This record gives sequence, structure tokens and C-alpha cells, in this order.
Amino acid sequence: MTNSVHSATGSLWDFDIYQPQQSQDSQLLNLLGFVPGLKELLMLRQVHALEHGTVWVLSENQQGYPQDNDTLGGLSTANGFYIYGQVNQFDLQKAVRQALQRFKAGEWNLAVHPRCGTNTSVNLLLTASFAVGAHLILPRGPLEQLLGLVLATSTASQLSPELGLSAQKYLTTAIPFNLELTQIAKTQDFWGHPAHFVELEWRDSQ
Repeated sequence: MTNSVHSATGSLWDFDIYQPQQSQDSQLLNLLGFVPGLKELLMLRQVHALEHGTVWVLSENQQGYPQDNDTLGGLSTANGFYIYGQVNQFDLQKAVRQALQRFKAGEWNLAVHPRCGTNTSVNLLLTASFAVGAHLILPRGPLEQLLGLVLATSTASQLSPELGLSAQKYLTTAIPFNLELTQIAKTQDFWGHPAHFVELEWRDSQ
């Protein structure tokens, strides 16, 4: 599992510039708890990381070898996350607990995932930005504009994988030091798709 995550994410957590601290979000909440929505935002980032970690662990446990399983997916909310795909509820509960243990043991690379929607958002933002830039810089002829659009799309596709993983690491996920599993239930998401919902609650770290 570790080898698979390292290869898929480029080992983004494997350096000493940024070391997550167990009490960092609790301290921030104690300091700025008066800010509306701060706790929900902090929890959503941790839930997002745990969703990724759970998908990694489920993929490993289901396939019997360390590789991402693209039949599994997830969607995070401020109260927990949905898991899609063929998964047994007992196996899901076991995977959530394993992911939490592995995060606390220092496997922070579980927090990033190559199929995360963050990567798609980064790709779309880069493509739009480069396309607008090319439109403004290049001559207005149709051939030049088409060439600029192709160049913008190609450049964004080259840059977005690494930038997307970095955006996950620094913006959309945080190590789930404060999360505790409450319950898991079969349910449907907002669009009526069958899923399991993993309900979580916040616990202040000491």
C-alpha cells in the first residue's frame, strides 16, 4: 500500500518542510473559534483526507496488492463522507479505523489521491487561465487562436497533476488528527446514488 501511494502521489509528504502537528487544528480553533464556519472548514479538510485514506486502504484490502481501485469513489461533507462501490460495511469500518491509525503513525501521503476532484478543478482553472492569456497575447487570426488554445490545453495537462496534488496537500486536505468514527450507514447521496455514509465527529487533540 505504501509503495502504491508513494508512486501515485509523487511522495509529496516525504520531506521536512511541512510536518503536520497533532494539535495544530485544535490550537487554531481555540485561537480563532469566533470566526464563522472555521470549525466546519477544518473538519471538512480532515474528512477529505480520511476519505482518501479509506479509499486507499479499501483498494489494498479488496485487491490483495498495493494498487488504487478505480471502482471505488468518495465524496466528503463537513459531517463525514460517502463511499461508492461494492464494499461490505464491516470492511469499510475496518478500513476507516486502519486509515486513522496509519495517519497517526505518520503515513500522511494517504491524504492525497490522483483521482480527487481537486485535480480536475486545478486542470480547468489552468486551462482557462492559459487560454485567456493566449487569446490576449496572440494575433486574432483563427489559426493563431487555435494554436494558442491547443498550447494552453497541453500546458495545463502537463502542469495540473503535480499542482493538483499540491493543492490537496496544502488546501483541501489536512491530517485527520481530530476525527473519530461515529457510525456507518447505507444511504443515498444528494443525487440518489446508493452509497455508504461514514459519519464522523470532532475530538480536540491534546
